[in-house]
Amino acid sequence: MSAEPAPLPAHHVLILGGTTEARRLAEALAAAPSGRVTTSLAGRVASPVLPPGGTRVGGFGGVEGLAAWIVAHDVTHVVDATHPFAERMSFNAAGAAALTGVPLLALRRPGWTPRPGDDWTFVDSLDEAADRLPGLGSRAFLTTGRMGLHTFAHLTDTWFLVRSVDPPAAPAPPCLEVLLARGPFTLEDERELLARHRIDVVVTKDSGGSATAPKLTAAREAGIPVLVVRRPPVPQGVPEADSVDAVLDWLGTSR
Repeated sequence: MSAEPAPLPAHHVLILGGTTEARRLAEALAAAPSGRVTTSLAGRVASPVLPPGGTRVGGFGGVEGLAAWIVAHDVTHVVDATHPFAERMSFNAAGAAALTGVPLLALRRPGWTPRPGDDWTFVDSLDEAADRLPGLGSRAFLTTGRMGLHTFAHLTDTWFLVRSVDPPAAPAPPCLEVLLARGPFTLEDERELLARHRIDVVVTKDSGGSATAPKLTAAREAGIPVLVVRRPPVPQGVPEADSVDAVLDWLGTSR
């Protein structure tokens, strides 16, 4: 991590949220003796778990809209704690920070690393995952999120199990079963799920973290291959932190 801004006696931190780390950061900042925190949520989940402090839901209207909001609300720091695959929001944040001169930090939890016994195939996009999937299995546990389900809609010979917080929208694969659930999930949960649905391939994004990692352990134990979509890079020039404590240090906030 680099480019530490000078600590301020009072601050207004805008957290671009939607992750466990964003919520933990909001909790820490809301308990701080001075300053304000506002968490922005994309609004893609019907009933999100709201963090402490101020919240807003919905888009800003691109780079210019975000920059205008930052100025209008006297934001002193922006923390991009969105999902590692929220690429558009991350680039909008970088653009808005450049326009306003407000310091920006990207909070990214470490990605997953294969262990001995893992059978992982890495791809760079959902489109590439859809191309590779038929050669790896016919009963897929698809955990890439409901927003990208249309990418697999043309695969008529693959049966899909999809797990999401809210129901997915069309277009979707014709052979599909949907489980509505919110993590975290235990290893026993994932073992039972893979066995009950006779899953022979798992498709996931490298989101990192522990909430959904047990499926990888369950797949390794069962000898099931995993298609892993690599993360997009953080916008060039944006410093990164891998923990909430590192963000608090960057902000100069006591704990």
